[in-house]
Amino acid sequence: MTATGSAIDAWDKRWATDEGRADWLDPHPEVTALLPELQARGARSALDLGCGVGRHALLLAERGFAVEAFDGSAAGLGVLRDAAAARGLTIGFKHGNADALPFADGSFDFVLSWNVIYHGTLGDAGARIAEIWRVLKPGGLYQGTMLPTRNANYGIGRRVAPDTFVVDGVEERGHPHFYCDAPVLVSLFSGFELLRLTQTQQRKPGSWHWNIVAERLPG
Repeated sequence: MTATGSAIDAWDKRWATDEGRADWLDPHPEVTALLPELQARGARSALDLGCGVGRHALLLAERGFAVEAFDGSAAGLGVLRDAAAARGLTIGFKHGNADALPFADGSFDFVLSWNVIYHGTLGDAGARIAEIWRVLKPGGLYQGTMLPTRNANYGIGRRVAPDTFVVDGVEERGHPHFYCDAPVLVSLFSGFELLRLTQTQQRKPGSWHWNIVAERLPG
């Protein structure tokens, strides 16, 4: 099971309006906070996987990273392309599916995937994490989010797979969301050393997310 057409359509519609983009323009503070560590490690290349309208791709490019921005939404990539041109930034753009990334093994020092890889089932999340591991250099860093079972939406809607639910009538109608506890998350990231693992709320009460920073282990 991969991202449905209805989900991509919903994000295309959101990114097409100023109102829809308004909450997704500022980089997340946790991403900004990781920059000194990335720079201290000498990281130079970065993939923003599921970049949306590019709030983090722009940040990384402004800080001197060679950035590839990847997303399933053509509208989001179009907004990012215009913003990069307006700021005089060079960013690579790829449109496609996160289950099969069009990059060579060991291409990046850093992969960021904020609020992306849990859209699907356990198997989908595992496949995406395997792809992230593949395109990261050994010793490279991954930063991203997953949904914990503590999230207020866990168990709400139609159960379509273990710990995976679809809530109809919202912005991502028909799109599955996978939730996991700590042991499952650790198992999913078995190819990584987890450097930081915390839970924080995002915009709404009960919107708990796992925040992950992990180092890619050698193969």
